[in-house]
Amino acid sequence: QVQLVESGGTLVQPGGSLRLSCVASGFAVNTNIMYWVRQAPGKGLEWVSSINSGDNVSHYADSVKGRFTVSRDNTKNTLYLQMNSLKPEDTAVYYCTKHPEWDSPRSQGTRVTVSA
Repeated sequence: QVQLVESGGTLVQPGGSLRLSCVASGFAVNTNIMYWVRQAPGKGLEWVSSINSGDNVSHYADSVKGRFTVSRDNTKNTLYLQMNSLKPEDTAVYYCTKHPEWDSPRSQGTRVTVSA
């Protein structure tokens, strides 16, 4: 059974950093394209980042490029999102998803609030 469990979200001040984790079970993260998506209060789902399965090439939304870094630890079957220089507009619930249902999160997500 495929399961994804996110953690690491919390309240952080603007300019701060957080690392989100997503522990996967039921499949191997290194054999799937993995995604981070987010949903801000009152807004739709937004793609944030993705990482390829074979070559580890990563991609980022323009809104987070240069500030966020996606990575994975195959030994722990875990996906990460390092978030630096956080802004209030990064406030959202963050989900990890897998290809092809990248835009249909089925997990609880983790809430990130960026506020002074």
